[in-house]
Amino acid sequence: MLDLRFVAAHADAVARNVARRRVEADVAGLVAAIAQRNQGLVRLEELRHFANVIARQTGRPTLDAAGLRGAAAAWLREGLGLGDIAAVRAGERPWLVDLGRQLKAMEPPLQAAVDRLQGEIDALARQLPNLTHPEVPDGGSDDDHRELRRVGTSRDFAALGFAPADHVAIATRLGLVDFDAGARVAGQKFYFLHGDLVLVDLALQRFALDVAIRHGFRPVITPDVARPDILEGIGFSPRGAETQVYSIADHDLCLVGTAEITIGGMLSGAVIEPGRLPLRFAGLSHCFRTEAGAGGRESRGLYRVHQFTKVELFVFCEGDLAASEAHHAELVAIEEEIFAALEIPYRVLDIAAGDLGAPAYRKFDLEAWMPGRGGWGEVTSTSNCTDFQARRLDIRYRPADGGKPRFVHTLNGTAVAVSRALVALLENHQNADGSVAIPVALRPYLPFDRIGARAGGSLGGL
Repeated sequence: MLDLRFVAAHADAVARNVARRRVEADVAGLVAAIAQRNQGLVRLEELRHFANVIARQTGRPTLDAAGLRGAAAAWLREGLGLGDIAAVRAGERPWLVDLGRQLKAMEPPLQAAVDRLQGEIDALARQLPNLTHPEVPDGGSDDDHRELRRVGTSRDFAALGFAPADHVAIATRLGLVDFDAGARVAGQKFYFLHGDLVLVDLALQRFALDVAIRHGFRPVITPDVARPDILEGIGFSPRGAETQVYSIADHDLCLVGTAEITIGGMLSGAVIEPGRLPLRFAGLSHCFRTEAGAGGRESRGLYRVHQFTKVELFVFCEGDLAASEAHHAELVAIEEEIFAALEIPYRVLDIAAGDLGAPAYRKFDLEAWMPGRGGWGEVTSTSNCTDFQARRLDIRYRPADGGKPRFVHTLNGTAVAVSRALVALLENHQNADGSVAIPVALRPYLPFDRIGARAGGSLGGL
């Protein structure tokens, strides 16, 4: 959520940002509602002040009739329905009592109008996306993202004498994934992992956690559910036709799509004491996504599924743009460290404005080379959300100088989304004999250095 004072003062800039990010938001309506709400609050304050004056004068033997006429005249000019007081005489107590009753009766409808406007403001304000980093590229399609760098070299499978298979063919041949059983039990896009791939899944989790811990992140296992208000605070929409969120019937809870939701909600309503920031967490959770409308070859197999495990990095830092941008650069570097260690070629993209999502001020994606599809596929994403989420969740900190509490900045980034990492690992490390080599970085976590075609066999599927 944006600072409403900023929105009112910079309505044109906010409207241009909305257009650039290709979202629908009624900036003009919001600014008008803010002005009407503020006018209503002024009237309420005047009404209460006037009522207090009347209450104090009612019990007095003498009355400042001239002063009272002047105060009431302003209300008469606003057409607020006060009776004619032109003939009021000093000490006319019955008239004062009647006027007090009129004032008291006027307050509830005026308060109701202010409350209605506040509800309208809240709804309109939640339509607004975050502001946008000036270097973010324009556009809203994959072709509009800016490629910043490529790291690693894709293998020359032709020189190795075989054509690369995709991860579904590899996993099926080695008995590592059962999509049919997953569909029978839970529906399409669910799956069973078997044998060696279960251990590789766990190894990826532990490897990513170890890298995060080495960089000063505190590991945490989060709930797999959260209340809708927490999802909304983070910037997810738990309801509606376009939602990617599973809601739990008969409970005010949703399955989370990322530990970003639960870690961000962990400090909802908190005021963080001086010296504690930054707070850096590495959250391990299951992730559930409806993936409504997803389809196509690029969504095949494990790439786009309803459930997976993820290690998510999350940072709460001081509300300073230089500080949060430094953390953002570090999150990208950690993601790159992980995929470089996994010996998977990748590229880094600066995501275009129309594809940022509402909370992100700037977002970088890592896309891994996936030989089975002959193209790139997203494997990580990291966003600087500045104070957008903190305003919604009311997360503040006390500055060291003892000033007024300020909103923190929040950042998130994927250390590893295991299902997609498995896609990249299987496809990039496949061999001509049908086996899959384990990258050196994962071998300390596993009792084998390859899947399939090894002495003693593998822990294959059924």
